Amino acid sequence: MTAVRRARLFDEPSPLPLAGGGTIAPVDVAYATYGELAPARDNVVFVAHALTGDAEAATWWPTMVGPGRPVDTDRFFVVCANLLGGCRGTTGPSSTDPTTGRAWGLSFPQIGVADLVTVHRRLLVHLGIERLYAAVGGSLGGMQVLQWAADAPGQIERAVLVAASARLSAQNIALSNVARQAILRDPDFRGGRYPDHGVVPANGLAVARMLGHVTYVSEPGLEAKFGRSRRDGSAPGFGIDFEIESYLDHQASSFVDRFDALSYLYLSRLLDYFDPFAVPGFAAAIRDTRFQVISFDSDWRFATSHSALIEEELRRAGVDVERHEIASTWGHDSFLLDPPGYLDLVRTFLGAS
Repeated sequence: MTAVRRARLFDEPSPLPLAGGGTIAPVDVAYATYGELAPARDNVVFVAHALTGDAEAATWWPTMVGPGRPVDTDRFFVVCANLLGGCRGTTGPSSTDPTTGRAWGLSFPQIGVADLVTVHRRLLVHLGIERLYAAVGGSLGGMQVLQWAADAPGQIERAVLVAASARLSAQNIALSNVARQAILRDPDFRGGRYPDHGVVPANGLAVARMLGHVTYVSEPGLEAKFGRSRRDGSAPGFGIDFEIESYLDHQASSFVDRFDALSYLYLSRLLDYFDPFAVPGFAAAIRDTRFQVISFDSDWRFATSHSALIEEELRRAGVDVERHEIASTWGHDSFLLDPPGYLDLVRTFLGAS
C-alpha cells in the first residue's frame, strides 16, 4: 500500500494567497504517489478527487488508477492530494488556527476551486515537477482540472473531466443547501465550535450524507438494486424497514466515522460559486491542453447538459476537445464504476500521441 505523506507548502512568512482575498497559513498537504517517475519527468498524471475523497486514489478509484488501468501505475507516475479544506491530512477548518491555538471552525476563510488548484500546483513544485502528462478528475475533481488548465496555461497536456460541471444549477445549489442546513441545525454543531466541546454534529452530517448519496445514484439503479425489498417484513413503523433505508443508514454511519462536518460545509459551498466561464478570458487562457469530457446518461446531479456547456465554451475558444456520453444506470457515481465503453475511452485518450 502506498504511504500517504505530508508536506508543508505554505507557512506564516509565506502564506497561501486566496483568490477571494486573504491568506491561510500554515498549509500542510497530505498526498500519495504511485508508480515511478521517469528520468525526463514526463510521465506524471495528477488525479484530483471529488468532494469527500482523499489522497489514496487507487483505493477510492480502483477502476481508473492502478496497474493496467487507464491511469496505469506501471506507466505513469501518479500524484493525488487531499484538498485544501479537507479533513484527510490537509489543512482545513478543523485544523489548528495558529493565532488562537484552537480549531479554525467557521473562521476558516472561504475558499474556491482556484485555491485548491494553487495548492496542487505548489505540491508539484515541492516534488520537482514542471508539467503534467495528464490531469484526471471526476465531479469536483473535474472542476479542479478545468480551473488548472486556465490558471497554468500549457502545464497540462491532456485533461480528463468526468461527470463534472462548470456551473451548478439552482437545483444543485438547493440540494447542497439542504444538506448543509442539516449540519448547521444540529445542536451539536455549536456554531462550528464542536471540536472545543468534544462532540460532533453526527446526526446532521449523517442526514447530509444520505441526501447527497441519493443524488449520486439514479432511480433505475436504486430500483434494480433494492426495489421495495424489506428487511424482515415486520409491522409498519418509523424504523429502518426497507433495504434502501438500511443501505443509506450504513452509508451515513461510515461517512460520519471518516469525514468532518466543517469540511463538508466548506467544500460543498465552493461548488456553488464555481462559474469559471463567467470570468472574462477564462477559456481563452487555456492553450496546449487537449480535453476529454465524459458524462453519463443517468446522472441527474451533473447531467450531460453540464458537460455539453463545457465542450461548447472550450470549442468556442479554439480548444481541442472531445465529448462522450456513456450509457449507465448508476447515475453520478458511474464515474467511479466501469460502465461499458467508459474506461476504454479514457485509456485511449491517455495513450494517444
